[in-house]
Amino acid sequence: MKVQDATTTSRSAGNRRPKSLILDVYGRYSAQFNGWIAVGDLVTMMDLLDVDEQAVRSAVSRMTRRGLLKPEVRGKVRGYRTTSEADALLADGDRRIYVSMEPASLDDGWVLVSFSMPESDRNKRHVLRSKLTWHGMGNLSSGLWIGPARILDDVSQMLVEEGFAKYADIFRAGYEGLGDVADLVRHSWDLDELASLYQEFLDDQLPIRNILGGQRPSKDADAFAVYTRALHEWRKFPYLDPGLPSELLPADWPGLPAAVLFAELRELLEPAAFDFAASVAAGS
Repeated sequence: MKVQDATTTSRSAGNRRPKSLILDVYGRYSAQFNGWIAVGDLVTMMDLLDVDEQAVRSAVSRMTRRGLLKPEVRGKVRGYRTTSEADALLADGDRRIYVSMEPASLDDGWVLVSFSMPESDRNKRHVLRSKLTWHGMGNLSSGLWIGPARILDDVSQMLVEEGFAKYADIFRAGYEGLGDVADLVRHSWDLDELASLYQEFLDDQLPIRNILGGQRPSKDADAFAVYTRALHEWRKFPYLDPGLPSELLPADWPGLPAAVLFAELRELLEPAAFDFAASVAAGS
């Protein structure tokens, strides 16, 4: 099986959204284009990711209305660059994805977020819950969320920037309960679901790694496609998984081998993927 065949037939291939893939392309490769990508070049790259031209143009239009992209003409060529809002999202993603996160130390304790909203603002509850989940926090009980202490600054910043500070209180805490802290973690996080997602990543990407056999693909375009797809599938994990203390996780936890696999793919494929993006930019 060819590398490209393996990626297009992976179980998660059908879950890729054009908007998210476009952000991945801008976030990882726009430096090769000086922050701006011509429409034709974007269509070329997205075609390698199995997103057709119509879907690209529709997604770009939606992203422009959403304030993530802005049109810009250079010479006679029409293209788009990211807005400051998108740049902030991408910078946060890079900070999470490319900074290695070792498991938290159990001795460092926990951060707790308690919130209460009046009925007049009840529509904001779901938004806040989603934001807390997307920062890797677990739901300890109604209105009370928990995470490793090291995410305190990120969560505090989110509460302020999103306008939730007036509803929430934040605490540093140590567990002094009468039960098993591992049971508390299993209650607060859906570890089975997270493990399933990690295993799906392994099932999708291990065959690709094995096909590569430690060798860079002969075509830079293949490296671009394989690496960008792997990046797209990996991107969610640093948001869903706060790096819980390893002694609180199942012995066969798939998070570590998944992280090792992504690091291997990045080391092997990213230089060639950059070369391909640069060649596309040079030809525009």
